[in-house]
Amino acid sequence: MGMAPPALLLPLLLLLPLLSTAAPAPTTTTTLPLYRHLPQHVGEEAAQQRHPLSRLAAASLARAAHLKGHKAGAQQGSKHPAAANTALYPHSYGGYAFTASLGTPPQPLPVLLDTGSHLTWVPCTSDYQCRDCPPAAAPVFHPKNSSTSRIIGCRNPSCLWVHSAAHLAAATNCTRSSVCPPYAVVYGSGSTAGLLIADTLRAPAGRAVNSFVLGCSLVSVHQPPSGLAGFGRGAPSLPAQLGLDKFGYCLLSRRFDDNAAVSGSLVLGGGDGKPTKEMQYVPLVRSAAGDRQPYAVYYYLALTAVTVGGKSVRLPERAFAANAAGSGGAIVDSGTTFTYLDPTVFQPVADAVVAAVGARYKRSKDAEDGLGLRPCFALPQGAKSMALPELSLHFKGGAEMKLPLENYFVVAGRAPTASSAEAICLAVVTDLGGNGGAGDVTGGPAIILGSFQQQNYYVEYDLAKERLGFRRQPCAASS
Repeated sequence: MGMAPPALLLPLLLLLPLLSTAAPAPTTTTTLPLYRHLPQHVGEEAAQQRHPLSRLAAASLARAAHLKGHKAGAQQGSKHPAAANTALYPHSYGGYAFTASLGTPPQPLPVLLDTGSHLTWVPCTSDYQCRDCPPAAAPVFHPKNSSTSRIIGCRNPSCLWVHSAAHLAAATNCTRSSVCPPYAVVYGSGSTAGLLIADTLRAPAGRAVNSFVLGCSLVSVHQPPSGLAGFGRGAPSLPAQLGLDKFGYCLLSRRFDDNAAVSGSLVLGGGDGKPTKEMQYVPLVRSAAGDRQPYAVYYYLALTAVTVGGKSVRLPERAFAANAAGSGGAIVDSGTTFTYLDPTVFQPVADAVVAAVGARYKRSKDAEDGLGLRPCFALPQGAKSMALPELSLHFKGGAEMKLPLENYFVVAGRAPTASSAEAICLAVVTDLGGNGGAGDVTGGPAIILGSFQQQNYYVEYDLAKERLGFRRQPCAASS
């Protein structure tokens, strides 16, 4: 963590008095609309002209680099620029957003659902600055307009969420009457900084949760226009502060990207009201790295095998479990679009797909070079369908996620510079370039299960029983 510029913090310090109370936990189930939040681009004109799938592939790699704790590296080989140079904000959301209401009277704010982090933050005050951010107007939170806003003090236990005990002990001005020092959270090539505050978080049906602790960000770099709701493991997370035993979501299919009236759903507490007998459950496992950040925040899955065309793919041990340094293992993430496989996992899976397809279809090198996805296969002239191998994930306890074809292959159309026919590509990314990027196998998850593969699944995080449930179902709901 770092320090935000004092000049930016002074207006807020004058507005917000100290509070150190904890938030009560809700007990009922709340369902909220969950909307697609499409990536927006800033900066390079060339990036604006790239194929949408190329941008999503680059975004997924940038997200993987962030989760693995590395700078973004080269895409899928050497023919694409580094993901850090894709002119995407580093969280790389094609994510999913919902509306939270903060303060008294309530101020509605869009926030992105993020299971890969645990601190919730929102753009804050009329002086909020966002550098190199998407040119989109988004609401900001105004603490001075809320009668229940309070700043978090330096001796408040919540201050330890963003600062180490050693850092606070060394601070000569950390007293009962002083505020918690400014936080600075770094996301790959971007960051956000501000002050911790507590305020009332309001949900439908008139329920209010007092003293919800979140970041009041005053300055950001390369961030989305909306705030972020941390759903990862740890005390700062929204589920932990609300005392939830479980939460779940149903992620809208990407075919509704152009229809703003259709949403998925976010379920807080309880369940979605549908029979649980159709759910399959996977054990959630803790990181072998213990409390080491960022790995302690992630939801690791007890993956046992990957099959392509019904045949098990021989994978290295790191695909199934992380070591004490946090290297390896499989996590589930709402903010990654295309599933990420590190090179040691990706290459055997890609080889198995190519072997299963055999000589039926020609590889489309134009699509692969133009989109940053592979393998890609040329769509035969006049063909309306293609025979492609099944892809399944197998977990401890016997659960199997047999992905529908539309969740792991994507119709690419023509790449911007392609002279060949349309193609269909495996919707999985990797980094074969190494160089300390996302594909550096020395650290971080080996597999990141992305939202594209989770679309039209109800996914339940059963925190009390330490398990993740999933069930295929349509997620579209009209508003």
